[in-house]
Amino acid sequence: MRAFCAVRVSQLSLLSRPLFSSRVQLSFPVKLFSCQAKYAADSGLDGSVSLRVVSPTLLAAEKEEAKAVLTLFLKKQGLSNTVAARTINKSDLFIEHLVSRLHYVHKSRYLVGRELTTLEIRDALIPYLESLLKEHGNILVDVVENFPDPPLKEKVVAPSPPPLPSPSSLDNKKLKAVSRVSQANPAGKLPPHIVYLLELGMTLEQIKGITRRFPAFAYYSLEGKIKPVVEFLLDLGVPKNEIPTILNKRPQLCGISLSENLIPTMTFLENLGVDKKRWAKVIYRFPAFLTYSRQKVKATVDFLYEMGLSEKSIGKILTHCPNIISYSVEDKLRPTAEYFHSMGVDVAVLFHRSPQTFGLSIEAHLKPITEFFLERGYSMEDVKTMISRYGALYTFSLAENLIPKWDFFLTMDYPQSELIKFPQYFGYSLEERIKPRYAHMKECGVHLLLNQVLSLSARDFEKALTKKMGKALPDDAEA
Repeated sequence: MRAFCAVRVSQLSLLSRPLFSSRVQLSFPVKLFSCQAKYAADSGLDGSVSLRVVSPTLLAAEKEEAKAVLTLFLKKQGLSNTVAARTINKSDLFIEHLVSRLHYVHKSRYLVGRELTTLEIRDALIPYLESLLKEHGNILVDVVENFPDPPLKEKVVAPSPPPLPSPSSLDNKKLKAVSRVSQANPAGKLPPHIVYLLELGMTLEQIKGITRRFPAFAYYSLEGKIKPVVEFLLDLGVPKNEIPTILNKRPQLCGISLSENLIPTMTFLENLGVDKKRWAKVIYRFPAFLTYSRQKVKATVDFLYEMGLSEKSIGKILTHCPNIISYSVEDKLRPTAEYFHSMGVDVAVLFHRSPQTFGLSIEAHLKPITEFFLERGYSMEDVKTMISRYGALYTFSLAENLIPKWDFFLTMDYPQSELIKFPQYFGYSLEERIKPRYAHMKECGVHLLLNQVLSLSARDFEKALTKKMGKALPDDAEA
């Protein structure tokens, strides 16, 4: 049990110390060390991989990936960016422990010299972190920061105020990663993967920006990660000049295995109805689409089935609004669906017509728009009719769109009921369409329905005006 593991031998001394000292302490669960114990037992003579035989470059990349997973996990539990970053800065030993867990879980991969993908790292670590959260609850941060020492009970009962942020070691690691991608070697050459990205059309500033946001990108190999993904995107029909934008939006794409993750995920989505001919546009629109696990995609698809959508409709939604996958089913999609259902709206129809509506905040966006119409004399039934006829109605800004257009509508010779019949009014440009078309109609001295004024093409609009004026002439002559 004292064999070398991811955590130094001195750190394993906790296993031989009593779990309680003279001060009142919480027992540190054996489960937390289960990976450590197994790894120590299996390492060494049997030829299993250890941190000593992993290249420094790969080890640094894995540590950055582990930090990224832990940071996102902590933020998901409600920690602010500052607190999460401070916790990461104090958790070097725990990060090493996470990396050692990766090496144990995927021992066979290292034996054949195969790098882990981002999804493999995520899938190995998140269930482990969730098990720690279930066991430790609100003292998980203490567990992480004090690894491998158990947190003191006093800290739970009376936590001390958090210290003021000090110069962040995370910032130092970002600087190191940025230096790796921007500094030339003694021969005056930049790293091969940086040269390749520059030839693709990326700027060095773009690459440095990506690295600041996602330090692991600095350690991605050219032949093993970046180049295969870029060539795959080009084969899908993505224009070369769009590659820099895609990588800038989602550098994690380069950390995903083509054969084990990207291609199977695409096949899975195509079987759901995603148009395979539109992959280039889908990926450009939302590069993160292919970085979500199949379980996450399936959870969203199952929910859409639950809402009554057909397979064909789901395929269209995923093709035209792929970012719906990024919405949490329980925290975003289901509450929003319940909100519109309470208004009497057919949720399946709304999903089909305007899936982007379901990514909006209920309290900050949807309720204020509902109140906007109710305060202006419309009934809830009227609002339901309007959203049913025009699914995009709730996607507009209240201050920048609805209010200015409403104020101008009050100057027009139409009853308020006209907006119930034609809520698409709010989708037209006030300055380029609504005002000039209405002014032209008034100049002609005739009156058209609101939908005729706005929805007709320029040619058909003129025809409608001419026809209306022709009918009005006999009356004028008699007068």
